[in-house]
Amino acid sequence: MKITICDDSMKDLITLESLLEKYKTLNPNADFQVEKFSNSSQLYEKIQKKELADIYILDILMSKTTGIDLGNEIRRVSSDNAIIYITSSDDFALDAFHIHAVRYLLKPVQANQFFEALDFAFSYAELKKSPMYPIKTKNGLQSVSCSKIEYVENASRMLNVHLTDGSTITSIFIRKSFEEELGELIHNKCFLQVHKSFLINLNHVKKLDGNSIIMSSGANIPVSKKNISNVKRQYLLFVSGQYQ
Repeated sequence: MKITICDDSMKDLITLESLLEKYKTLNPNADFQVEKFSNSSQLYEKIQKKELADIYILDILMSKTTGIDLGNEIRRVSSDNAIIYITSSDDFALDAFHIHAVRYLLKPVQANQFFEALDFAFSYAELKKSPMYPIKTKNGLQSVSCSKIEYVENASRMLNVHLTDGSTITSIFIRKSFEEELGELIHNKCFLQVHKSFLINLNHVKKLDGNSIIMSSGANIPVSKKNISNVKRQYLLFVSGQYQ
């Protein structure tokens, strides 16, 4: 595992590094490397290049790029990374919630809370090592990581698989039902069918907006009228489950 910590306070950065060293002593089987940043803008540039860590420990209130900015950029690129927020204010809890941060800790950080957050972050990162989804295309079978799928659309009896990097993979003409063609995706707890022609990845939902869902890319996905209540309930259950 690779852990990145970012705090523009050198004192707090040293404290976090010290806590990580103590965690390593208490958990000798924990295999991880640590990368430190005091300049959040430098980390932002690295994330833009898709040079990602497995776990991020981020301060929120920083003079340049904020921890929320970093979190949004991480989530634009990937949903596989665990984010732990460290902050002196609880004013940004809702923002952290929308980014699907695994923990939100207030300064001064308590060791027991920090270690519990790390335990959960390691479990989260392991869980996010996603299975692959095979797509039959005109150029042959193409497999893509399930975590990279933002949503799947059934259009003119072909599957348009929209990915988090903005690209789309189109299948050949499907002969089975949409549900049958989705295979294991439809049974994956991260995915939810919200319409007869749309399956979404709950990790990439930006917000619920009336009768539709806004995805991280800005795509507006319709929700069938009969399914609105269930979709809202399933989404809230999914999000709350990440905070247990």
